[in-house]
This record gives sequence, C-alpha cells and structure tokens, in this order.
Amino acid sequence: MILILKVNMKKKFLDLGKQPLANSFLHNISKKNLKREYFYNLSVGFDKKNHQVSLTKHVNPKMQYTNLYAHRASQSQTMKKSFQDIALKLQRKFKPKLSMEIGSNDGVFLKNFNKKNIIAVEPCINLAKITKLQGYKTYSKFWTKKLAKNIVKSHQKLDLIFSANTLSHIPNLKETFDAISISLSKDGILVIEDPYIGTVIKLNSYDQFYDEHVYVFSLLSITKTVSLSNLRLFDSEPITTHGGSMRYYICKSESKYKPTKRLNYFINRELKQKLNKFSTYQNFSQRVKKSKKDLIKLLTSLKKKKKKIIVYGATYKSTTILNYCNLGSKYFDYVIDTTPNKQGKFTPGKHIPIISPQKGFDDSVDYAFLGAWNFKKEIFKKETNFIKRGGKFITHVPKVRII
Repeated sequence: MILILKVNMKKKFLDLGKQPLANSFLHNISKKNLKREYFYNLSVGFDKKNHQVSLTKHVNPKMQYTNLYAHRASQSQTMKKSFQDIALKLQRKFKPKLSMEIGSNDGVFLKNFNKKNIIAVEPCINLAKITKLQGYKTYSKFWTKKLAKNIVKSHQKLDLIFSANTLSHIPNLKETFDAISISLSKDGILVIEDPYIGTVIKLNSYDQFYDEHVYVFSLLSITKTVSLSNLRLFDSEPITTHGGSMRYYICKSESKYKPTKRLNYFINRELKQKLNKFSTYQNFSQRVKKSKKDLIKLLTSLKKKKKKIIVYGATYKSTTILNYCNLGSKYFDYVIDTTPNKQGKFTPGKHIPIISPQKGFDDSVDYAFLGAWNFKKEIFKKETNFIKRGGKFITHVPKVRII
C-alpha cells in the first residue's frame, strides 16, 4: 500500500491533476499491471510562515526509493562535469578531512574523492550496490538522526556534507537538518543543490513538480528551515543543472563563516520578485494553465498535418507534463531515452513505449518534444544531423514553441 501523507498546512495554488509515480515505468501494459498502477492527485501549496513551496501531500518514500530506481546521474555528461567541478572546488576551498554525500546515486560525485575520505548514504538498494562495488563506504539507509549518530560514532564528525537533488525529496526537513547538525564538525559545512523556485516561476517550468520533489526551495525558505536546527545559510550560488537550481552553503550557527555579499544580493532579489507572496504563485498557476492549452493546440495542429512526433527523454519531469496535459500515443509515437533500464518499458500513466535513440531517432521523425529540456544544449550538440535535415524540437519552457 502506498501512503499519502500531508506536508504541514499549505495554501494550494496549483493542481496538476491525477498523476502516477514519476519513476514507475511499466515493464508491460497487461490488464493486471495496469490495474496495479498507482495514481494520486498532485497539488502544490505555499506556506506563508516559512515561505516554503511544497506538495500539499507526499507519497511514502519507502515506496518511491526502491531496488528499481531508474535514474543514473553518471549517464549525463552535463551532470558528470558539474559534479566533478564542484567536488574539486569544495576540496580546494574547504580542505575537508572527512566528507559525506547524502543521496550518492551511482557514485558520480564520490569518484572525485579519495575513497578513504568520503562516506555515501543511498537508500535505493540497486544504487547503493554500485557504490559499494566501487569501494566506497556506503550506508543503504534513509537519512535520519539515528543514522547520523551511528556515523559519527563509527567515524568522526564531518567537515563536508554534500547533497544534490536529494534533500528536497525528504518530507521531514526538521529531522533531516537536525541529523546534519549532529554530524557536522564545528566549522563543517553542508552544500546542497536543488531546483530553485525562482527559476521555476521565471521559466514556467511546472514539470519540476512531481512526487519526489516534495519541496522546491528558495533562499528565504532555506534560511528559516535550517535555523530551527542550529544551522544558518552563509552563501548561495545559482547553477544551471536540472533546468535552474540553487547551490546553498550552510554551516553551524556558531561557525566562523560570515554571510556573503552574494547571499544578501540574492535574498533581496527574491523579495523584489515577491517569492514571499502568495499572489506570485497564483499568477504562476494561470500561466501553467495557458501553457497546457498552447501545447495541446500545437501538437493537435501538427498531428492533423500527419507529422511524426516523439518525446526526447523519459524523464520524471515529462511524466508530469504528459499526464497533466493528457498526452499519450495519440500525439507521440514513442519516447526515446539513453538509459538502458528504461528502454523496453512504458511511461507512467500514459503508457507510451520507450526505446533507444539508435532504434527510434531516424529520418522518419519530424518533431521531438523535449522531455529532457534541461539538457537542451547537450542534446542539440549531439543531434546535429536531426537539425541539419530539418528536424525540429518542441519545448514548453519558458513558453510553448518550436525550436
């Protein structure tokens, strides 16, 4: 049974309708399998007290992060380069003796460290097996205060904790940051990267909301949240990964690090953008509705012209779009994706077949909808032949258009 739990009291501003779990790719579409497919209502709210945007309800994490977790960070050259750059930067600047990554995935960040100097935490069994085989000390558990105490007892306090696209997935933020506070040395730092609500609003990228993204942070929300765990934000850095993220630098309240001018600049920018006002999110909701209408209109027009359209990328983001806009095989012949363990399966909810680019990205394709729009530069560089022969891409960010 999949449990749906409330995430504090939020004022709802966006309803994305009935959605499947974004990671629940189907092996087959037999009646028995379709009957077992789980759906829930995906809605998003705003907590004025903490300036926090989050899902109004969340799915039990034990049902999301299983032995079949499909995402592999190392399969993207963009992400490999990003993790390499930040790993080297953090080691050079802060010189940590012992580090840890929460949500280590397949080890793409870890591999930039000496194996004796970094610990991995990864609840997904299939991913934890990978890093264990690579020789890293890996805890295949969910991040909790109990685990934090065990790690400190078995090793020592940590000088650096890194986590990318993970903490926004954990429903209990108080427990999460309390555990981090327990683990950090006096001047140890926490560095997290997560999708940024300021960019979501700017790009109208409503597909950043799906079951795993329980929260989409701002500087204002992070400041309030970490302060409850004897932590404070001292720096921030916008980054381009995942369609626009923010990198947060956090330390203990009594730490030597002072707030940077850059942090003050971005906090003031958030206030000017009114990210602390509910009306901002109401306006965003109206733009989302228009985006849906425009996308359906464009795709309907192209299909009337007998054009062959596919989806480029069986991403978790595309699960939200396909189901919110009710886009199935009527519009898309299939989805192409480079991830081997997604190939041969069907998309959650809309059951569009997923095949490899080698099989599906041929001369018969007229248009490709960018399910992986956040990797647009990487995709365009790779698919020059498609572009040269007149193939076109379709995107919905920041507005629906043909590229």
